[in-house]
Amino acid sequence: MRRLLVTGGAGFIGSNFVRMMLSEHPDCFIVNLDKLTYAGNLENLAGPVRSETPEGTSNGAGFLDNPNHKFIKGDICDGALIEKIVEQYRIDTIINFAAESHVDRSISEPKIFIETNVTGTLTLLEVARDKKLERFIQISTDEVYGALGPQGKFTEETPLSPNSPYSASKAAADQLVAAFGHTWGVKYNITRCSNNYGPYQFPEKLIPLMTNNALDDKELPVYGDGLYVRDWLYVYDHCTAIWQVLQKAPPGEIYNIGGCNEKTNLEVIYLILKRLGKPKSLIKYVTDRPGHDRRYAIDASKIISGLNWRPSVSFEEGIEKTIDWYVQNQKWLANVVSGEYQKYYESMYGNR
Repeated sequence: MRRLLVTGGAGFIGSNFVRMMLSEHPDCFIVNLDKLTYAGNLENLAGPVRSETPEGTSNGAGFLDNPNHKFIKGDICDGALIEKIVEQYRIDTIINFAAESHVDRSISEPKIFIETNVTGTLTLLEVARDKKLERFIQISTDEVYGALGPQGKFTEETPLSPNSPYSASKAAADQLVAAFGHTWGVKYNITRCSNNYGPYQFPEKLIPLMTNNALDDKELPVYGDGLYVRDWLYVYDHCTAIWQVLQKAPPGEIYNIGGCNEKTNLEVIYLILKRLGKPKSLIKYVTDRPGHDRRYAIDASKIISGLNWRPSVSFEEGIEKTIDWYVQNQKWLANVVSGEYQKYYESMYGNR
């Protein structure tokens, strides 16, 4: 039985990974460590265990009370806690999802991004080194590469050139992971994904934000001209890719994970409005954020050819499933969109 410490496992991608693992890989035990900040939410782990695959059915057990899952509220910067968890639960692998991840927030509050994304990763690495864990997997982002022109794609050999405090903190963390591998022999992998979307994403990100606003007939704030390009990856496909890396990847390898779905922000918003039957007149163009990268695109050929992984969900299918999930889970939306979120929303978009 693999024994995993999953950090940030109550956040968007982390909770989807935990749900997938408990549904499809009962031979794994997971300790789920999350600080439960604004984007970490135990409601993301509610409900019966059910496979995300079309043939999947409920087995009657819940995620939080699953015998193969232990949730612990805590901070990845707490080295004593990390060491205790690793010893007590005989952890063999750390998968680090825990991160501050929103570019807008990093512009207004950069310090917290350094504390969590850099210092937190360093703390985890020190325990992985000292306890000689079998593997350390760092979940990173394509944003560490910077911006692309109208042509080309990021490969694993693209030089790091981050342009925001968020991406700079993730690039620094990636470099620390590689340094621990080179200096102390920590067995690691780094994965760099494109924009994820799917259920349980906090509505500060584009797709849930626009869906939530459209459902309430509120204005949809669009930065600049709305023609910024991102590669979109359905979160379940991202989770299966991480599992392939854990199972098959040689230590020290870096893998780009992309959905092969380049879309402008406006294209995505138009699809949301069409699915919800809402007018384009809801769109409101607002002042662009500082240093906004124009285009990202992922070359995922290394993981496709080397680890026999490929995305299983087309963007057209995935965006419909995602919008429908938010429509069907408006109680979840209402619960996570708290008073603190409303203050943040006003600070980001109210005066633009």
